[in-house]
Amino acid sequence: MALDADEEILQDFLVEAGEILEKLSEQLVDLEQHPEDSDLLNAIFRGFHTVKGGAGFLQLDALVNCCHSAENVFDILRNHKRQVTSELMDVVLEALDHVNAMFEEVRNREEPTPAPEALIDALNQLARPESDEAPVEETQETSGPGAVGPGESDQGDITDEEFEKLLDALADAPSDGETSEPSEESALPPDSSGNDEITDDEFEALLDQLHGKGQFSGAAVADDEPSARASDAGSVESASGDLISDDEFENLLDELHGKGAGPSAAIAGAAPKPKPEPGKAERRGEIKAAAKPSSAPARDAAPVAETTVRVDTKRLDDIMNMVGELVLVRNRLQRLGSESEDEHMHKAVANLDVVTTDLQAAVMQTRMQPIKKVFGRFPRVVRDLARSLSKEINLVMHGEDTDLDKNLVEALADPLVHLVRNSVDHGVEAPDVREKSGKPRAGTVTLSAEQEGDHILLSIVDDGAGMDPNVLRRKAVEKGLYDQDAADRLTDNECFNLIFAAGFSTKEQISDVSGRGVGMDVVKTKIGQLNGQINIMSEQGKGTSIIIKVPLTLAIMPTLMIMLGDQSFALPLVNVVEIFHLDLTKTNVVDGKECIVVRDKVFPLFHIKRWLVRGAVGQAEPDNAHVVIVAMGTRQVGFVVDQLIGQEEVVIKPLGRALQGTPGMAGATITGDGRIALIIDVPSLLQHYG
Repeated sequence: MALDADEEILQDFLVEAGEILEKLSEQLVDLEQHPEDSDLLNAIFRGFHTVKGGAGFLQLDALVNCCHSAENVFDILRNHKRQVTSELMDVVLEALDHVNAMFEEVRNREEPTPAPEALIDALNQLARPESDEAPVEETQETSGPGAVGPGESDQGDITDEEFEKLLDALADAPSDGETSEPSEESALPPDSSGNDEITDDEFEALLDQLHGKGQFSGAAVADDEPSARASDAGSVESASGDLISDDEFENLLDELHGKGAGPSAAIAGAAPKPKPEPGKAERRGEIKAAAKPSSAPARDAAPVAETTVRVDTKRLDDIMNMVGELVLVRNRLQRLGSESEDEHMHKAVANLDVVTTDLQAAVMQTRMQPIKKVFGRFPRVVRDLARSLSKEINLVMHGEDTDLDKNLVEALADPLVHLVRNSVDHGVEAPDVREKSGKPRAGTVTLSAEQEGDHILLSIVDDGAGMDPNVLRRKAVEKGLYDQDAADRLTDNECFNLIFAAGFSTKEQISDVSGRGVGMDVVKTKIGQLNGQINIMSEQGKGTSIIIKVPLTLAIMPTLMIMLGDQSFALPLVNVVEIFHLDLTKTNVVDGKECIVVRDKVFPLFHIKRWLVRGAVGQAEPDNAHVVIVAMGTRQVGFVVDQLIGQEEVVIKPLGRALQGTPGMAGATITGDGRIALIIDVPSLLQHYG
C-alpha cells in the first residue's frame, strides 16, 4: 500500500472517490427500480472503474480487487447478458459496504481489510452470462467494455486492458510478411531527437494484428471522408502522405469502438495503472501525439484557472468563532452608540453593523452543506429494511439541495435515520394489510427539507396506519407515566408525543429493528440539544407526519433578553411564541398548578425567577408582570419575567467547569451592555423544575 504517497494525491483520491461512493449507494437502489436504465448501468460501471483506478494508483490491492469484481458484474449487465434482480443487488450492495469500509480505513491511514473470499466468488459468479458458465476472464475477452470482434463495435470507453494491449502490440507488431521477430522498425527505435514515433506502416500492422488482416484497412474510413483519402482504399496514409489527420483517426476509432467513443476522453480519462512499466507513459503520449498532431494553434487552448481551494474545517470553525466575537463587539458598540448624540458615531456603528452582518453571512455560507449529505443514505436504509420486513416501500425525497451548517448536517444524521426506520417499521403496513384496506400494496415514505427564515424544516411523512391515541393512553397508564384520569385528559397531540418518553413503545413484539422503547427519547434529546423542536401529527388510516425545526447554524443564536431581578438571561427566540402583560391576580389553579387563560386557551404558568435567582423564593410578588409564552413541540407554557430587554443575537459560549451540567442552562454569552447572561435551555429547565 502506498499511503505514504504524496499527500496531495491521496487527498485527491479521498475527495473524488468519496463523492463517487456517496452517489453509488443511491444509484444502486435506483437501478433496482429501473433495471433497464442503460445510462444508470454505465454510470455505476464507471463509478466502480474510477475508484478501482485511483486505488490501483495508490496500490490499495484489496480495494482494487473488490471494485474490479463489482465492475465485471456491471459490464455483464450493461451488455444485457444478465438481468438485474434483488438477489444480485443484495450481493452488490454488500460489496459496496465493504468498499466503503475499506475507504474509511484508507481515510484513517490504515491498511484496508480485504473483502471476504465468499463475496468475491459470488461477484465473480454474477460476472458470468446467465447462459454461459465460462470463467470471468473469458467473459472479459468477449464482452468487455473495450473488446470488439471483427465487424463489431462497442458502445463503452476504451479500457485499461485494451490500452495495455495496444501498447504491447506497438512494441511487438510485425510488418506484413515478416516473422514474429521484431525488426528495427517495429521495435520503434528512437529518432534523432530521442523520441519514439509511430509510422503509418506500423499503425497498419498494429491494426492487422489486433483485428485480422484487412479488417480495418481504411475503406470504411474512406466512406466518411472521400475528399481526404488517397485513391488506394487500403492505405492509412492521408492524401498528403503525412501523418494521419484528426478526423481520419476519429473515424477509425469510431469503427473500432463505436460512434462517439473517441480517444480523447477515453485515453485522458483512463485511470492510471498501479505499476506502469518504464516507458509506457512516454509511449502513451506518443500515440496521443500521433492521433492528434499539433495542427490547431496552441493559443486557442486557454488555461483554465483553478476556482476552488481545500480548507481545513477547523480553520473555518476558528473564523466562525472570531466572527462571533466581532458580533459581541458590534452589540456593545451599538449599545454605546445609542447613548451617544454624536452623529458620526451613529453612522460608523451603522456601517459596522452592515459589514458584520454581511461577513457573518459569508462565513456561514462557507460552512454550509446540502442536506443531501444526509438524505443520500436513506434509499439504501429504506431498501434494506423493507426487504427484511417483507414490505414494499417507495421513498420520495424533496429539497435535497437545502443548505445548512455542516455541524448540523452531521448531528442530524442519526436522528433522521432512526425516524425513517421508525416510519418503515411502525408506520407503513404489510402489503396484504394495505391491500385489504384499499391502499396500494407499496407504501410511501416522503422525506423533505426546506428553509423557513433562519430555520430549516425537515419532515418525515408516511401513508401508513397512523397512530391510535387511545392505544397510546392505555400504554401510558400501563407504564405508570399517567394515572387513568390524567391520561383521559390528554389531547390527541399530547398522546402522539408520548412516543418520545423513555422506554415507551407500542410494539407488541421486540425485533432487531424496534420494540424496546429506546431511540425516540434519544431523538428528542438530540433535537433539543440542537435548539430545535420536533412535533408529530397523525391520523388513523392516513399516516403520520413528523416535523423537525432546527436553526440554520449553531454558532450564533437570536434570543430574547430578559431580566430576573438584577440578572440577565437569554431565551432562544425559536422557543418564544408571544409576549404580553398580565394581571397576576387573575390566575387560576388547575390540578394544583397555576394557570392563565388567554383567548380561551389554558397555559401553565411558571415563575422561573424562583428557580434561577437565589433568594427569590418568599419575596412578595408584584400584581403585574410580563409573561413570555414558550413552546416545546406541541406543549406551550408561560414564563413570568421581571423585565424585557429586547431581541439580540448572541454567541453561545460553553459554561465553565464549575457550572457544567447546570439544569436548564445551555451556555452563556456577553450582552451588549458588557454583562454575562446565561442562555436558558427551555426543555431541560421544565424537565428539571416543572
